[in-house]
Amino acid sequence: MDLIVQRPEGLYCPAGNFYIDPWRPVARAVITHAHSDHARQGHQHYLAAHPSEGVLRSRLGDITLQTLAYGEIINHHGVRLSLHPAGHVLGSAQVRVEHGGQVWVASGDYFVSGEDDSNNTCEPFDPIRCHCFITESTFGLPIYRWAPQRAVFDDINQWWRRNAQAGRASLLMGYSFGKAQRILAGVDASIGPIVVHGAVEPLNHAYRAAGVALPATLHATELDKAAIGRALIVAPPSVQGSAWTKRFGDYSDAFASGWMQLRGARRRRAVDRGFVLSDHADWPGLQRAIAATGAERVIVTHGYEAIMVRWLEEQGLQAGAFQTEYDDERLATADAPGDPAPAAETESAA
Repeated sequence: MDLIVQRPEGLYCPAGNFYIDPWRPVARAVITHAHSDHARQGHQHYLAAHPSEGVLRSRLGDITLQTLAYGEIINHHGVRLSLHPAGHVLGSAQVRVEHGGQVWVASGDYFVSGEDDSNNTCEPFDPIRCHCFITESTFGLPIYRWAPQRAVFDDINQWWRRNAQAGRASLLMGYSFGKAQRILAGVDASIGPIVVHGAVEPLNHAYRAAGVALPATLHATELDKAAIGRALIVAPPSVQGSAWTKRFGDYSDAFASGWMQLRGARRRRAVDRGFVLSDHADWPGLQRAIAATGAERVIVTHGYEAIMVRWLEEQGLQAGAFQTEYDDERLATADAPGDPAPAAETESAA
C-alpha cells in the first residue's frame, strides 16, 4: 500500500489517518509551512515544525497546534513521523513517514541553495533518504537557474542606492511571508530607512521571536518627505497601483520573484525592475534534491509536472504526479496564491 495517496481533501496517509497540507477541513493536518495554500483554516488539529509556530498563529489565529523539533520522531497509529528542514521559509518542513519497511518524504515547498548561498532566514534544506519522494516542481523547467543570492542583493542595493541619491523612494514588492523577510535580511540597511507595509510587520515579529536577525523597520507615517525619498519600502504585490503608494510621491518600483526570470512576466507586472529571487528550488536544485534522497520513485506536484515526470523517467526512475491545489509564489495581484504563470511561457531573461 502507498504510504501517501491523493484524496479530495488533500494528500492522505492511510496508515496514520492524517493529511499533509490538506486544502479542505480535516481532523488531523500535518503542515509543511505557513503559506496560505498549504496552511488553511478549519482543521481540528495541526502538527508543524516548532519554528513555524509564531507564523502559523499569526496567520491562522487560535488553532489547536502541536509542534515538533526538527528530527523529533512521534509514533502515530504505527507510523513513525518526523519533520525535517525544507529551506523555504521560517519553519518549513519536509514530512518523513515510515511504515511497513517503507519511507516516504513529502517535501512541501523547498529551496536548495548553491555553495555559500543559503536562505539565511530559515534552516537549510536537509535531504532525507527515502523510497519515495514527493517533490514540488514550481520552477521545473531548464530555463530556471538562479543567480547567486549575493549577486541579486548587490543589484537590489545598487537600485536602492541610486534611487536614494536621486531622492526617489524604492518600492520593492514581494510576498509578506518569507520573501519580505528574506529581502530585509539581505539588503544593506545603511543605505537608508526601511519601511514595511502593515501586512509584513506581524510576520517580522514572528521571525525576530524565532531568532532571525532583521534590520529595524518603520511605518510610512514615521518618516518625513525627505526620509521617504531615501527609503526602501517592502510591501506585498497587492499594493501596486493602490492609494497606499501615493504617499511616496515619485517612486521607483520593483518586484522580487522567481517569475522575474521571464521577460513576459516582467512586462505583465509593469514595474521598473524585476529581481529574480525565489524561495523555491530552480531546475538544477530540483535535480540535486531528488538525487540526494536516493528515491527510486518520485511523485511530482504543483508545477511543470509533465516535464519533470518525463525527465525523471529518462533517468530510470519510477515517476508520477499528484494534482494538488497548491499555488505558492505564482504571479498574482494579491499577497496570496493566484493565477499561475502560463505553462507555455518559455522566454528567458537574456
